[in-house]
Amino acid sequence: MATIRLDNEGRRRGIVEAAVPLFARKGFAGTTTKEIAEAAKVSEALVFKHFPSKAALYEEILRQGCQGDPGFEHLVNVEPSTASLIDLVHFMLQHSVARATASDELSTRHRLMVRSFIEDGEYARLVCEWLAEKIYPKIADCLRAARGSGDLLEQAGGFENPFWFAHHVAAMVAYVRLPGRSVVPYRGDIEQVVADAARFVLRGLGVKDGVIAAHRVTDFIRHSAAAE
Repeated sequence: MATIRLDNEGRRRGIVEAAVPLFARKGFAGTTTKEIAEAAKVSEALVFKHFPSKAALYEEILRQGCQGDPGFEHLVNVEPSTASLIDLVHFMLQHSVARATASDELSTRHRLMVRSFIEDGEYARLVCEWLAEKIYPKIADCLRAARGSGDLLEQAGGFENPFWFAHHVAAMVAYVRLPGRSVVPYRGDIEQVVADAARFVLRGLGVKDGVIAAHRVTDFIRHSAAAE
């Protein structure tokens, strides 16, 4: 059988794909470089060559998870508006919850996030820094546009904490489904849970009930996040 020679990008991807489930199951401290190398079918020296530190490996895990995602590309390019805000909230929940239900890869990344919380939190911090840099500015722009259109209730304070609370809802609904069956007895199927959570988040962000009720989520948002 001919040996397949991978370029640097292919080797890096292979190491990451081998490392993520190990980290999610055993944690960073409990996973050895030897185990990663064996799972990736490379030498330990090659693992160190590509990833000389834990931070470097975590950053690559995050980069590969976001690269080429059509939903993310759509998200960062939408025109700020109330309609975009509502669509983005639905996308965030569908991506975290419905897509994770159908995707072993995303479910494993959720497990990695939870594992990070009970270790040193380094990977979780990187994820939150990425969200603050890439996602929050778009949500904030949409909230400003909604406020300018009169679609938000008057409320004190900025948008930062409400953004994080919205993220917490999406993340936690996903985490309680990690055992395979939700540990929380939600009423309705996954689509109903996502719709109810989206309405809850949008109210928390200050969007008026009438505006939420009148909006129809676009086909792109409805289908793309759950597609694999």
